[in-house]
Amino acid sequence: MSIGDANPAASASSDEPKRPTPRAPREKRGVPSGLWLRCDDCGETVFRKEVERQMSVCPVCGRHMYLSAADRVRTVLDEGTFEEWDSTLRPTDPLGFADKKPYAERIVAEQKRTGLSDAALTGSGMIRARRVAFGVTDSAFIMGSMGSVVGERLTRLVERATEQNLPLIIISASGGGARMHEGILSLLQMAKVSAALARYDQAGGLFISVLTNPTMGGVAASFASLGDLVFAEPKALIGFAGPRTIKATLRTELPEGFQTSEFLLEHGYIDRIVRRVDLKSEIARAIDYCGK
Repeated sequence: MSIGDANPAASASSDEPKRPTPRAPREKRGVPSGLWLRCDDCGETVFRKEVERQMSVCPVCGRHMYLSAADRVRTVLDEGTFEEWDSTLRPTDPLGFADKKPYAERIVAEQKRTGLSDAALTGSGMIRARRVAFGVTDSAFIMGSMGSVVGERLTRLVERATEQNLPLIIISASGGGARMHEGILSLLQMAKVSAALARYDQAGGLFISVLTNPTMGGVAASFASLGDLVFAEPKALIGFAGPRTIKATLRTELPEGFQTSEFLLEHGYIDRIVRRVDLKSEIARAIDYCGK
């Protein structure tokens, strides 16, 4: 018997076609996620890095997109000059409020998501070598709504500006007004901040209020509209109630562009529309003009 006859299995298997070795699935080649974003105004898809280079402004239509509180500090104040005030203040849950989740859990989740302790960031810094008291609200934190901590931080900011005779700059980006989770305590903040601003005005201070998209509710109805000078970014939504609510209540058609910066400038509610790229220079020029 030959060697081949002694091993029929080997002989048979050698006649079968060899099966290809399975290959690992190949990754699909494409555009990495996050490189592009769509402008909500013009609908164009734009390169994210180009938008960021222009301070989150659409390079096609000029729409001023969301900008975080930290980025506001970076783009308005001189580099390395910001000193945060009252960072130890933390929100609590005085009412034990719960909707889809308990308010206490919502606060923790928002703090982790945004890196902020609450919706307002306050402190002092330099604008073109001019020292100012500076505050900004951030709509990413519960729509920038004004709870007890936001009101307290802004009040202390105004009081320090009064004591130190500093120009006061507050950039508002609040779509939520008073924070319902804190009930009457949040409504009290409107009066508290406004009263501090009245004392600041009596002391001869200069308050420049900058309105961005959106500035609504109790924020627009209190400190945001009390500036000696009121600037606004282009096409910002500004008002108390939203246009759909007003339309449903009044049962009438609203004027075109109602509650936008351009409409409010035409009707005397704001003093000037300022592009984001020009804001730092415009604030510095206003401080010098007013002798502050």
